[in-house]
Amino acid sequence: MEIPIWLLVVLIVLILLLGLLLWSARVQRKSRVRVGGLQTLDGMFHTLEGLTGSYFVEGNSVELLYNGDGFFPVLLEALEGARESIHIETFAWWQGDICRNLSKTLAAKAEEGVEVRLLVDYVGSLSSDEEDMERMEKAGCKLVYYRPPELRALGRMNQRTHRKLAVIDSDLGFVFGHGFASEWEGDGHGETCWSDTGAKVRGPIVTRVQAAFARQWVEETSEVIAGEKYFPRLEPAGEVRCQIIASLPSGGVSPASLTHKLMIAAADEELLVQNPYFCPDDDLVELLLGAVERGVRVCLMVPGPVTDSPAVMHAGHHYFPRLLDGGVEIWEYQPSLPHQKVMVVDGEWCSLGSMNFDERSFDINAEIALGILDEGVAGELRESFERDLEDSKQLSAEEWDQRGLWHRVVDFAAYQIHEQL
Repeated sequence: MEIPIWLLVVLIVLILLLGLLLWSARVQRKSRVRVGGLQTLDGMFHTLEGLTGSYFVEGNSVELLYNGDGFFPVLLEALEGARESIHIETFAWWQGDICRNLSKTLAAKAEEGVEVRLLVDYVGSLSSDEEDMERMEKAGCKLVYYRPPELRALGRMNQRTHRKLAVIDSDLGFVFGHGFASEWEGDGHGETCWSDTGAKVRGPIVTRVQAAFARQWVEETSEVIAGEKYFPRLEPAGEVRCQIIASLPSGGVSPASLTHKLMIAAADEELLVQNPYFCPDDDLVELLLGAVERGVRVCLMVPGPVTDSPAVMHAGHHYFPRLLDGGVEIWEYQPSLPHQKVMVVDGEWCSLGSMNFDERSFDINAEIALGILDEGVAGELRESFERDLEDSKQLSAEEWDQRGLWHRVVDFAAYQIHEQL
């Protein structure tokens, strides 16, 4: 039976239209954010809350935890003391002593009857030790992989959870940048010993950390974590005001992107940024340069000789000439990979967590950050930043202009794919 030419043409057109519809559903329009008219930091906080939904919560305590030596022992001790529930979400679960210790601790708690829910990104756990994972599953831990490959969901495979958080007994929370791997073990001063910063929090803000986990958990498992056991009314534990900025890959302008841009636009005196993956969009670059023009000291710390992602590093180099010429201080940390994602504004507001300074974190991945409105905590992070400056090399516009041709070629090539890095 021969098919008429007109019918064949109609079928081809319909197939092309269907393909175009499916493609357009997966490809988002490039979002632009131009922030202006903000004069002071204090006057911006209500705007930040309204636009992002990241409301400040009073009555919290925050303990900053530095590097693996300062973070992992505190986390393990908290896990060992769990009585009812443990919830952990992470991107990186690789290999090392910390992975074995965590798996043994979580397995032991599950055998004691503690509810253990562990949400691990599928891509971020590809190099994990099967023995660690099997130990936890056999003990009764609910181990779930975030967005494993499925034919019906291939369009979502590029969207990962990059979050790092833990909630224990619904009243103790951790927000951090550390992954679970040997690279984060130690004091943060070696080529294979990355530096990082996390926070241990108590008080009503823990409910917001729990909510961020619960939303991700229900997406992957359909299990709704609900009730007073998981969301109790928490009493004040301190005097620190905090917010949780939780971003999801839902399209449009993310809370992560808005938060960074609003805070940069409101800076009046000093802006400190410490991030391992600096590859901003044009809007962020203009905001950084605009801050310098207002008289703000803008100081950026990025990786130097140690990086796990040369492509991101070189893509970020695309903006260095403009930033340096515009008066932005750029420092390269020398001892190790500076993996912390820290921002301090005017010594008053600060943030830390999983958010990188790039478009993948702002527009594609699920991320979490702890925003802190407290001069004491901000001051401590500022002091840590200044100590790290002692181990960093400051770049100059003149020196950067002298980099070699091959360096420039790699920078250009990497920048062409910067939106996906």
